[in-house]
Amino acid sequence: MRDPRQTVAVIGGGANGEHDVSLASAAAVTRALRELGHDVVPLTIARAGGWVDEHGTALTPTDAVAVLTSCDVAFPVLHGVGGEDGAIAGLLGLLDVPFVGSPVRAGALGMDKWVTKTIAEAVGIRTAPGQLVHRDDTAGPGGARDDLPAIAVQFPVVVKPTTGGSSNGVSVVRDVADLGVALDRAFSAGEHALVEAFVTGREVDIALFRDRDGRVRAGSTLEIGVGPGDVFGREQKYDGSADFTVPARISAEEHVRLEQAARTLYDVLGCAGVARFDFFVTPTGVVLNEVNTAPGFTEQSQVPRMFAATGLPYVDLVAALLATTGRTRAMIAW
Repeated sequence: MRDPRQTVAVIGGGANGEHDVSLASAAAVTRALRELGHDVVPLTIARAGGWVDEHGTALTPTDAVAVLTSCDVAFPVLHGVGGEDGAIAGLLGLLDVPFVGSPVRAGALGMDKWVTKTIAEAVGIRTAPGQLVHRDDTAGPGGARDDLPAIAVQFPVVVKPTTGGSSNGVSVVRDVADLGVALDRAFSAGEHALVEAFVTGREVDIALFRDRDGRVRAGSTLEIGVGPGDVFGREQKYDGSADFTVPARISAEEHVRLEQAARTLYDVLGCAGVARFDFFVTPTGVVLNEVNTAPGFTEQSQVPRMFAATGLPYVDLVAALLATTGRTRAMIAW
């Protein structure tokens, strides 16, 4: 039996480089909610900021608040800075609007890759050797290029922004001569860059969510096919060429270790709703890559594929997440 009909605000877009990805996720969630019989109120955060309704009409902040508070629940599908980082959770919490997804703390911690690494290592979850670099470390007076910081990580390395997603600003660097260009690319997305040792292994993801009964449910593992020495880039993610294997081709022992690590991080970070945990499975063990508390969410995205493989199709997954909003409200103070 389906839950009672509700009015649901679906929030997509965002003033960041993941705007279009978020719009696709929001459109898919909207379709599913309407199939479930709910009344959907689509809202978009424009590329330049500000709120827009489903007809393309700009809303004042007062108007946007009025729309949000008129709804029974919100289902934000915002990826990246200004949404996934806890910003939208904070707004909805202050407005006392129940919502799907992680509270402020989990969003803020999970969004920062350096902070996530620090927490993971503190609870015994292995990550790649890494170094944090600030924009000011790489420029002289007036922003001119100066000596690059000493990198204590053995090459080849992966250089990426500490915030953001969709592989924006990510580079594989095999020679120190190419480090400056890679850092500039990462700094285009923020003030900090993370330089990590390149990990050779199978890239395997798993997704979790805590259901309305408090049980943490895991999707199937998903293995991403990438070439040797390569990374899963933005083009592969969204041009339909990605090679996914569900479940991942890993041993039972590797699966147990990977899922245990994900469950530990889900609880330590204080996640709610769905979160995706990306790992490398190597000959010497499981290595955390990153955490995504607001992953891509179209029917063909990784997370829905993982849960579909366990017998929970997309529309039912959306329904299960909508049913968790009472638990999320209780976590807002975290």
